[in-house]
Amino acid sequence: MDNLFRLDGKTAVITGGGSGIGRAICDTLAGAGARVAIWDRDTEAAEGVRAAIELAGGKARVFGCDVADLGSVRDAFGQSVEAFGGVELLVNNAGIAHVGDVCSTEPEDFDRLYDVNVKGVYHGLRVVVPHMLEGGGGAIVNMASIASLVGLRDRFAYSMSKGAVLTMTYSVAIDYADRGVRCNCVCPARVHTPFVDRFIAKNYPERQDEMFEELSAYQPVGRMGTPDEVATLILFLLSDQAAFITGSAYPIDGGVVNIR
Repeated sequence: MDNLFRLDGKTAVITGGGSGIGRAICDTLAGAGARVAIWDRDTEAAEGVRAAIELAGGKARVFGCDVADLGSVRDAFGQSVEAFGGVELLVNNAGIAHVGDVCSTEPEDFDRLYDVNVKGVYHGLRVVVPHMLEGGGGAIVNMASIASLVGLRDRFAYSMSKGAVLTMTYSVAIDYADRGVRCNCVCPARVHTPFVDRFIAKNYPERQDEMFEELSAYQPVGRMGTPDEVATLILFLLSDQAAFITGSAYPIDGGVVNIR
């Protein structure tokens, strides 16, 4: 039992690992024995994650990276391989949000969501998958959303981007299932991160507590998820115990998709 969900001897790349869910993923994978390559535009925040991991006895390095820029992704990957000798695990976590329907979503909003949430995942896959194939395999988890599975109000561009993440997951899974590369995605509902608190404070300054309760009640279980819960699911999907799982989308949503 002590060997369950261990990642000893493997290197994991986590995009957007400097905060929120990404930080929890970095902490969790490092705690399971992985060497963690933290890719983030905010290198100062990412260095805080690295320091905490190393204080706990883990191994981590920070590499500045803008996932919307293929050159930046290639540079971060090359530095990661140089530092750790190879990459066996990839978590495409970096992403941005947007609120708006098709009428209120401006072209520049749509393009930015596409650049970060869609092309950002593509860039990670495009750079890391060939390396995994050369090395005999690997495991990938993409960050999708319940927005890729059900309709959400005022999430037009965001839903578009996460739907693309879902179908990229399916494509990579089927293309490389017989070559040792597994690819799955997780689909969270609302997860309580500092982003949520900032969003409520900015948009509902006079009724923050009321809005927090309303957003929590959207999930049938009556609360938001936690970053650690998402990170634990990702750990399982990356581990050898999930070796028979590929091409799957996992709602982690407090019951939204199936029982709401």
